[in-house]
Amino acid sequence: MRIRAVHPDELPLLQDIERAAGQCFRDIDMPEIADDEPLPLDELARYHHAGLAWVAADDADAPVAYLIADRVDGNLHVEQVSVHPGSARRGIGRSLLDHLAGHALSVRAPALTLTTFTEVPWNAPYYTRCGFRPLDDGELTPGLRRIREREAAHGLDRWPRICMRRTL
Repeated sequence: MRIRAVHPDELPLLQDIERAAGQCFRDIDMPEIADDEPLPLDELARYHHAGLAWVAADDADAPVAYLIADRVDGNLHVEQVSVHPGSARRGIGRSLLDHLAGHALSVRAPALTLTTFTEVPWNAPYYTRCGFRPLDDGELTPGLRRIREREAAHGLDRWPRICMRRTL
């Protein structure tokens, strides 16, 4: 696998990867998450133009996973990381997170943050293994609070969620 910046013509592939990756939520009685549409192309293009969108590409240079991030309160925030199920369980997601950590250090961001489901095995427990720790409500920055408010308005609080941080 090679991690590189996403190319503009690959943005629809990111949507396909997210749709495929989301199907595993059906198996744990979260069909609403599986059916949730990926970000629209113009939003994905915004991440590309900001230099905050990467793919993991296979030997044929075809994307099999991606990560997009935002700058939130001085840190880099993982907005989405998705691995196509056909390439899952090979350390690709972790490699993307480590790549983001390297980028964060290069732009002097002290940490990575994210929000995730607490009881989904490939969410909070996985991110803990990748060096993230849960944040208490008192540790949430204003930007993380706004993200959680948007998530709640989108209905994601129907399942337990948490903010996490990986200090670099």
